[in-house]
Amino acid sequence: MKKGIGLGLILLFTGGLLAQKVGFVDSQAILEKLPEYKAAEQEIERLTQQWQKEIEDQYARIEQLFQQYREQEPLMSPEMKRRKQEEIEAEERKVRELQRRRFGPNGDLFKQREEKMKPILDRLQQAIQAVAQERRFSIILDRSAGGVLLYGEAAYDVTDAVANRLGAR
Repeated sequence: MKKGIGLGLILLFTGGLLAQKVGFVDSQAILEKLPEYKAAEQEIERLTQQWQKEIEDQYARIEQLFQQYREQEPLMSPEMKRRKQEEIEAEERKVRELQRRRFGPNGDLFKQREEKMKPILDRLQQAIQAVAQERRFSIILDRSAGGVLLYGEAAYDVTDAVANRLGAR
């Protein structure tokens, strides 16, 4: 009796799944067609390079301070050595803090990426949702979001429809 109920539940559950219409999209391919996405990526890259150069310049300055210290060390009193070492260490802490502030988990790069990408990603999400509703898909999978889609019949690929809705060619 229990087997019959279990089998019935399995059939009911899988029958419900079979009624689901599933489509897929390649969101990365769509994003790469959008001029505003490309512009945002370029701006983020420009900021990244600018901030990286700023940090590298400061490390170079610290290296110069250290070289000067090594050259003058034999002529320094113990107190002068200690002060110079503390100065170099303080500069190193400042640069590490700057690096953390720029590239850390909630740093400037993260904030800039979120600020520039969120409106684009929101538009993409809205377009996916609209196409899914028009075509009566229950589920849309993203093949580019780290998910593995081993096979997808072309009839269920809504990438072009979403790109068209966004005006991406």
